[in-house]
Amino acid sequence: MAFFSLKKRSLILCILMSWFSANAQIQDSLQTTPNPQEEDNVKYPQLQIKGLFQARYLVGMSKDVDVNGLHHSDGSGTSNNFMLKYMRVQVRAQISKRTEVVALANLADFKNDPKSRVLENAYLKYTFSPKLAFTVGQFRPWFGIEETYPIDIIKSLDWSNQYSEFGKLGWTSFQIGLSATGQVKLGEIPLQYAVSVVNGNGKNQINDNDNGKQYSTRLVFGLSKKYNFNVGLNGGIGEVFSKKVYAVGIDLSSLVQFDPKWSLDMQLEAKQATNHVLYNSIAPEIRPDNPDQYLIRGVYFLPNLRYEINHKNLSAFELSCRYEYLDTNFRMASNPRQTITPMVGLEFLKNYGARIQLGVQFDRYKYQIENTNQYNNNLFIVQVQSRF
Repeated sequence: MAFFSLKKRSLILCILMSWFSANAQIQDSLQTTPNPQEEDNVKYPQLQIKGLFQARYLVGMSKDVDVNGLHHSDGSGTSNNFMLKYMRVQVRAQISKRTEVVALANLADFKNDPKSRVLENAYLKYTFSPKLAFTVGQFRPWFGIEETYPIDIIKSLDWSNQYSEFGKLGWTSFQIGLSATGQVKLGEIPLQYAVSVVNGNGKNQINDNDNGKQYSTRLVFGLSKKYNFNVGLNGGIGEVFSKKVYAVGIDLSSLVQFDPKWSLDMQLEAKQATNHVLYNSIAPEIRPDNPDQYLIRGVYFLPNLRYEINHKNLSAFELSCRYEYLDTNFRMASNPRQTITPMVGLEFLKNYGARIQLGVQFDRYKYQIENTNQYNNNLFIVQVQSRF
């Protein structure tokens, strides 16, 4: 983990310098000029509506542990459950050649207190060229592999534990702010970049909860076209309640196409950050001055083997097994969580239009703590989804 020992400010500076260097070497071949006659024939606005339905049946297979992973020493708790996870509706309006407005809502969140839920994406994006686009509003800032694809094409059960924790810290998931993204060429190497500034306190908030902001950068280098091998570098700094915080990460991804039917998709990602949420939950009189005493560290590896069947009733078969390691406070009170999630998926319509997944999630902690979520657990899952 030598990568995590780098000085956070130096990392961010190096990433930003790399980005500016990339811009200095942009090839004009990336810029495309639309046919004026074709552009005149396009009528705006153009509306597009998409959606996702996803439901689950869960069975807890560990004694006294409910389907949410919470241990009950008195034997209470629900050990099986039908669950509606997503009923998403997205509206995308292309209001000009360069401008689009997107809104995404999860109607399934009405079953909870909808105050800070339901509305997920709500942003305006203005694209100058493939090299530069600005996004403002509520969106997912790029800070890892998982931000680059939607929930309906995840190769495993759900987002990684790492992704969820970094969302609480303001680096991933839905945040409110501004982002610049684009793709250029660094010599012969394709480069995607994102530079974001966000409030860092989650979605659907009326105001930021302090005067600080969180700044992050992501660079993705395409190192092999044949194997779709990409390397991503992520770095961020910020201020939360007048304390400096940081986050760093590296990720690798590859898609190997053995033949027209068989393919292997692999993802490896590691991150480390200040756990300022945990730090600020400690009483002020007993917590240290430096929030970097509270650090979170995680890594996951996700291989996914896919076989294209292309039958009229069955499109593809998938087999995945994600391994995760996550320690939310490895300096002060280390209790790492290891999760293994083998999944089998059957795709009935192309592009994940309809899919059934079966799997088991095995959670193991170094130390088990009664009546908390830090308790060993085995969970059986059947998940169905349809995207439209």
